[in-house]
Amino acid sequence: MPIYEMKSDWIERLDETSFKKAGIKERTDLQRLLRHQIEIISPDTLVIAEEFGEWEDSRRRIDLLGLDKEANLVVIELKRTEDGGHMELQAIRYAAMISTLTFEKVIEIFEKYLKGMEKEDDARESILDFLGWDEDEIDEDKFAQDIRIILASAEFSKELTTAVMWLNDRDIDIRCIRLKPYSDEERLLLDVQQIIPLPEAEQYQVQVREKTRRERIAREQSKDFTKYDITIDGITDFRMNKRNAIFKVVFHLCNSGINPEQIRDVIPKRKNILFESTDGRLNAEQFIDVLGERKALEGKQFERRRYFCMDENLINWNGKTYAFTNQWGRSTEESLKLLIDKFPDKGVQFKISE
Repeated sequence: MPIYEMKSDWIERLDETSFKKAGIKERTDLQRLLRHQIEIISPDTLVIAEEFGEWEDSRRRIDLLGLDKEANLVVIELKRTEDGGHMELQAIRYAAMISTLTFEKVIEIFEKYLKGMEKEDDARESILDFLGWDEDEIDEDKFAQDIRIILASAEFSKELTTAVMWLNDRDIDIRCIRLKPYSDEERLLLDVQQIIPLPEAEQYQVQVREKTRRERIAREQSKDFTKYDITIDGITDFRMNKRNAIFKVVFHLCNSGINPEQIRDVIPKRKNILFESTDGRLNAEQFIDVLGERKALEGKQFERRRYFCMDENLINWNGKTYAFTNQWGRSTEESLKLLIDKFPDKGVQFKISE
């Protein structure tokens, strides 16, 4: 269906073009742009690898590999062709190849990707934050339960769409996103539409998957996935995971005049791991270097991923710099109660999220 531009006194039809005519290349242009704005074709997705092909006896590579909010892996294949080629067959092969990836292997893959992109983000922390998980919530049984497939192309052949609809009927989550370019003088416009499944049908499928997810979570009786609503001075942050909830409270208390050592005494069960500290007012890089050197002298290693070590998370108090632990599980609620009871005048409240 053509696209029109509405002007003051007429409606003008835009000229349909092709990526080839527009000089858009598959990998260096389309793939490069979408990896930074993947939400255009796959909302709520974190790109964890590009040109991924870590398997034996195969030169095939996944254009983009992602992770969605439900902890499912997402295979993303891109084509600038007018029929999509045989991308559905390629994507199914790729889905089978990555079906055995574990959480720890995905962390390793993401670390390589971040390094290649010259980003200093911590891969483990980034994925946990994206999923809204705490360290103790990591469970291989609920990681990558499904693999989703996204096919994005300028157009799709009837053979391909027939195959995709057949696969969808058999509970394989595979979607076709049409990327159709239009020219408007010197501008190149892009019409993005999900054509399979149609949005109306997709909603039904989402509801079915959500029901299955809730049933699976209900069976995880040994796990605690409690979220908290934290209110400080009348302002509430809703559905915070355990580590972020208690960090917000502790950070507020320290900024309100409470010594971190006082907080350490309030939570005796975690006293020895609650904070790591160094002398001096240090930034994140300095703090990590100093702790690393000190631990090395003790024959140990400073596990930075277990603490809030970003510049904005460090706590400076009386000539020292503190980092608060992010390792929280079933003791979170008890610890929140202890802190609020000990410092009742600091305007902190919490409740379990509905």
